[in-house]
Amino acid sequence: MATASGYCQSCGMPLKRDEKGGGTNADGKFTFPDLTVDQMQVRVKEKLREFGFPGFIAGMFTSKIPKLKRWSENQ
Repeated sequence: MATASGYCQSCGMPLKRDEKGGGTNADGKFTFPDLTVDQMQVRVKEKLREFGFPGFIAGMFTSKIPKLKRWSENQ
């Protein structure tokens, strides 16, 4: 899901990097509604590693996920 900041509020990805244009799903729901914040961090870290990011960089990016709107509102 998106905000005016231009970043996904679930994973933190810049929406301009999304091949589908980013933003809220047509139905307004999260793609993976049952995912926990910890599971999202693992998912994003694995994806970043697939793209060749070193583990410590992937860890730095994923450390900010709990502060995103989706997760901070659910805690």
